[in-house]
Amino acid sequence: MGLAPAVAETPAYVAPNAGDLRGRGRKSVAVLGGGIAGLTAAYELGKAGYTVTVLEARNRPGGRNWTVRGGTSETDLKGITQTAKFTKGEYMNAGPGRIPQHHVTLDYCRELGVAIEPFVNQNADAYLYREGSTALSNTAVRHRAAKADVYGYVSELLAKATDQGSLDGYLTAADKESLISFLSSFGAIGPKVPGDAAASYQYTGTGRRGYEVEPGAGLEAGTPLAPYPLSDVLASGVGNYFSFEFGWDQAMMMFQPVGGMDRIAYAFEQAIGLDKIRYGARVLELRNTPAGVEVAYTNPGGQQKVLEADFAICALPPHIAAKVPGNLSAEAVAALAYAQPADAGKIGIEYSRRWWELDHRIYGGITNTSTGLGNMWYPSSGFHGERGTMIGYYNTGASARTYGAMKPAGRLASALEKGAQIHGPVYGQDVASSFSVDWKSVEHSEGAWVGWPSQTDDKYKRLLEPEGNIYFAGDHLSHAIAWQHGAMVSARASVSALHGRVMAA
Repeated sequence: MGLAPAVAETPAYVAPNAGDLRGRGRKSVAVLGGGIAGLTAAYELGKAGYTVTVLEARNRPGGRNWTVRGGTSETDLKGITQTAKFTKGEYMNAGPGRIPQHHVTLDYCRELGVAIEPFVNQNADAYLYREGSTALSNTAVRHRAAKADVYGYVSELLAKATDQGSLDGYLTAADKESLISFLSSFGAIGPKVPGDAAASYQYTGTGRRGYEVEPGAGLEAGTPLAPYPLSDVLASGVGNYFSFEFGWDQAMMMFQPVGGMDRIAYAFEQAIGLDKIRYGARVLELRNTPAGVEVAYTNPGGQQKVLEADFAICALPPHIAAKVPGNLSAEAVAALAYAQPADAGKIGIEYSRRWWELDHRIYGGITNTSTGLGNMWYPSSGFHGERGTMIGYYNTGASARTYGAMKPAGRLASALEKGAQIHGPVYGQDVASSFSVDWKSVEHSEGAWVGWPSQTDDKYKRLLEPEGNIYFAGDHLSHAIAWQHGAMVSARASVSALHGRVMAA
């Protein structure tokens, strides 16, 4: 009858079966890149009985899934070396740090035995901070206060307009009554005052925005904080951030692996088998051959090796894969080079005192700023512990480039200075260690993720098809770019296409 929802275009993933290859010989696949896409492809192919070899230039699995712990040492493309001094149990997720509950990433966590815990992506007591010249500029405003005021004033204005007939061309009398009823609850506004339009539906503030004196025992009912004036709230722009938590991939609940995001990568490593992964393997050349594929690479000792296989799945970042010599067509190389790397930076700051809990009553969540810091993450684990590690900034674009141009000591100094503008002097106290990442200068990544001028044109679509015996995979070939989910579903698509080809032969 046309009432049922449209069927999704992407079919449900059906993993290759271990019995499918009987009578077809032992098929081999070279997987270029041991990031999440490469690991997913290798894992799924291995379960089906393929002979899989993963070539990974780093000395660890995961690619951009990178958890920095005490002892982690990294030299970037600028020649700057950092060695993390986080204490035992402290870490920072330099790459992905959260998992939406609908992502297939959680399915792999369950399948691979990776324990998860909540990631606090939204906290009413975290702050919004906007630089500028308005009355609320350069003031740390709690999320709950900002929401209460914005929702309250918008509800007041819309209720007045509705009651005074401004929307009569769009609403029936019953609609108007229902809308005003909703606004009364949504914005915590007052009732209609007969004969006094100005006093009707007024927002005067409630305990939703917080208390000057909190409710307590006996007769202490509490004293709500007074709302900011309407014009100041609108001018501040704080409400423009609220839509963040409405996003498909940002709404609570969110999760993280217990002990660090790289628990996923190492679980894949164990499931695939360490003997099937060659670390320190830098790809030198990728070629289609009459018999399959040929990959030239160097091992950690600098010796050149050649790996022959029936097929290859190239899960390298596209802008890096475009620079690998071989016999890919000019169209395929142009498609890989079409991707545009994005800038992003993070800094982890370990404190020997969890001041955000003790002094600000903040347990997890994100403070969003218009400063170069971008987003600041309070840890979502270790509550009431002695120590904790904040993400002091997670920035992108121009801000990431500004911080990326600094040396690590300068990044920390700037982060502490700007953080103190929001949290006060405590932000610069009890700092135990730090580690910062500029993804544009991270070797083997050269960017945090990629964007495309278009995902509907022939260049993007070109990489959805194999180039001879070479398939492509990665979050860049999905509509969940920068998420592990995107890497996983892209890898599954390539595995399905490759396996279907083997079965049809």
